[in-house]
Amino acid sequence: MTFSVAVAGGSGYAGGELLRLLADHPEFDVRTVTAYSNAGSHLLSVHPHLRSYGDLELVETTAENLAGHDVVFLALPHGKSGAITAELDPETLVVDCGADHRLTSESAWAKFYGGEFYGAWPYGMPELVHLDAPEAQREHLKGVKRIAVPGCNVTAITLALAPGLKAGVIRPDDIVSVLSVGPSGAGRALKTNLLASEILGSASAYGVGGIHRHTPEIQQNLELAGGSPVTVSFTPVLVPMARGILATSTARLEPGFSASDVRAAWELAYRDEPFVHLTPPGVFPSTADVLGSNTALVGLAIDEAAQRVVAVSVIDNLGKGTAGAAIQSANIALGLPETTGLQRNGVAP
Repeated sequence: MTFSVAVAGGSGYAGGELLRLLADHPEFDVRTVTAYSNAGSHLLSVHPHLRSYGDLELVETTAENLAGHDVVFLALPHGKSGAITAELDPETLVVDCGADHRLTSESAWAKFYGGEFYGAWPYGMPELVHLDAPEAQREHLKGVKRIAVPGCNVTAITLALAPGLKAGVIRPDDIVSVLSVGPSGAGRALKTNLLASEILGSASAYGVGGIHRHTPEIQQNLELAGGSPVTVSFTPVLVPMARGILATSTARLEPGFSASDVRAAWELAYRDEPFVHLTPPGVFPSTADVLGSNTALVGLAIDEAAQRVVAVSVIDNLGKGTAGAAIQSANIALGLPETTGLQRNGVAP
């Protein structure tokens, strides 16, 4: 069976990555791509690398243009998805790559985003472990019609630490994560701090001091995995690479657990996962290892002097961090093999 697909916000980086992956998906047929300021342009004029779409024209982002498709992917800024989704058929599978439906707490939304709260949807991180359930989050995605795709920074940190919290080998009250992040995660809009002359040869922290909008989403996920309140200090650092995230996350080791106990917890969580893999002991991943793929890699170590677990995780922020997760979750919702149309292999050099 072939599913008709529309992509809203197709002129941006996330939308472009969705289209790149969807082009090779055997069950998805992209029929409509929408944009705001680029409406009326040919897709190739904004994404010249997407040659297989030929003369496809970008149309205005309206509910009318998105209606009538089996699947709608939304790659829109926060605050733009909720209203337009309310006008779509409830039987249409809608996958939101934005933030509008990720948070379960209305107060957290008001504090970190503001504006109307549209409520949480089923959460599109299939590998997210739950404390009191043997299955991961994918069981909650089967047959659903609405999916909220996680934030990219959130994915890197959650996959790095959730297994340790579920197993009880790390403490939830002193988690620190510092991320090296490529500028494509900030979108395609023209911003002075993202110009090449500003970032080449430089690194700069942003969202410092617990104010980054992904903070409550990270807490939400890790509390689901560990069952108790979580304290997270999370600092992203902009670095001069187009795409990718490397997260170095640390948490205090619970007394009485060894390095083998720690590794066993992550191995148990991810042993059957097609897209999340542990690196061998003593080997730590780089962002180049996952470029262009839907794969997340995690390397583990114990800092014996500090009694902390160190988890180094890498993802492609546009792949596993956004578009790949969206398609993976849509596959599950529609009853397709989870890996359909998705790459485990990266691109090198």
